[in-house]
Amino acid sequence: MNSQPRTILQILPRLDAGGAERVAIEIAEAVRLAGHRSIIAAEDGHLSPLAARAGAELIHFNLATKNPFKIWRNTQKLRAIISENQVDLVHAHSRAPAWSAFRAAKSAGIPFVTTYHGAYGESSRLKKRYNKVMAAGDRVVAVSHFIENLIKSRYKIDSNKIRVIHNGVDLQKFDPASVRGDRAVRLAKDWRIENGQPAILLPARLTGWKGQRLFIRALAKMQHDEAVGILIGSDQGRHKYTQELLALAERLGVGGRLRLAGHVDDMPAALKLADIVVNCSTEPEAFGRTIIEAQAMAKIVVAAGHGGAHETIQPNVSGFLFPPGDETALAAIFDAILAGDADLRLAFGARAREEVGMHFSIEAMQTRYLHLYAELLG
Repeated sequence: MNSQPRTILQILPRLDAGGAERVAIEIAEAVRLAGHRSIIAAEDGHLSPLAARAGAELIHFNLATKNPFKIWRNTQKLRAIISENQVDLVHAHSRAPAWSAFRAAKSAGIPFVTTYHGAYGESSRLKKRYNKVMAAGDRVVAVSHFIENLIKSRYKIDSNKIRVIHNGVDLQKFDPASVRGDRAVRLAKDWRIENGQPAILLPARLTGWKGQRLFIRALAKMQHDEAVGILIGSDQGRHKYTQELLALAERLGVGGRLRLAGHVDDMPAALKLADIVVNCSTEPEAFGRTIIEAQAMAKIVVAAGHGGAHETIQPNVSGFLFPPGDETALAAIFDAILAGDADLRLAFGARAREEVGMHFSIEAMQTRYLHLYAELLG
């Protein structure tokens, strides 16, 4: 953006833990550091303090509703916010608030940007219509080439409007050299991991498609039966699913090897503790932010070979891919890694961090978003 101060309004349902929320906060920080004004409209949540520290002005109200009357009412509220704050550009990160944001931005005659963060299922005509707003931006950001191709296959929009901007990772925060050993030791004690006991980490919110069942079945098939599996992530109220996972682990004889850690604030320390980090989603990930965070921490990552993982992992160079849904293949990769030479594992992790630094830094992501805004604002 040019030297004239601009005001960017980003729209989210809630400032809670998630990839889209973190991207919005990282964009807000870049906007502020570039000398512009950043506003985030969203319901208050776990990440609100982080957004405020990044320099975003927060406007709290419920934008998550799918009720048509409430969407119309939110449109009126956003029109007032745009007018009162002299907003120059509106950027939506989620479908429900995007409907209000789209109408408010068009009414104000200012640019509208969307970031397509997910694959968004289209099981019905109504669902397709609901998703379509994410392709209605003056610019539509795809978080991976996988998502870019999905957008092109679903919507008849000018491909020149689409921009691929991969998510980025903070290489200073996620740096093994900057994480004191006591931080990881504290987590090891909390999670009852003995010294020298291999730890395999699955960081993902507890929901079926993230593959926690698959992970537990793979643990049960491992030859290294001393390895501990750690599930990091909140069940967000899905307590029945949590109980189902615990029952599955008991039934397969790995209840004593499974840890449900819940939400973890110190992810760099958690990743430092891990010997292996896994992404085993049963449906394609749009990008897979945890993959690059683990790679930045110089960890070996094993991921299901679909979706954005093909763009973040070079097989046998910066990680390993396994056939989606195949717990036998996943267990075999775990065993092969743990049976390998420790020095080779360290060298592998170092290469993974180098790859992330070259392709997925947070600075590169922030710069691309600023260039996109400048493209629309002149």
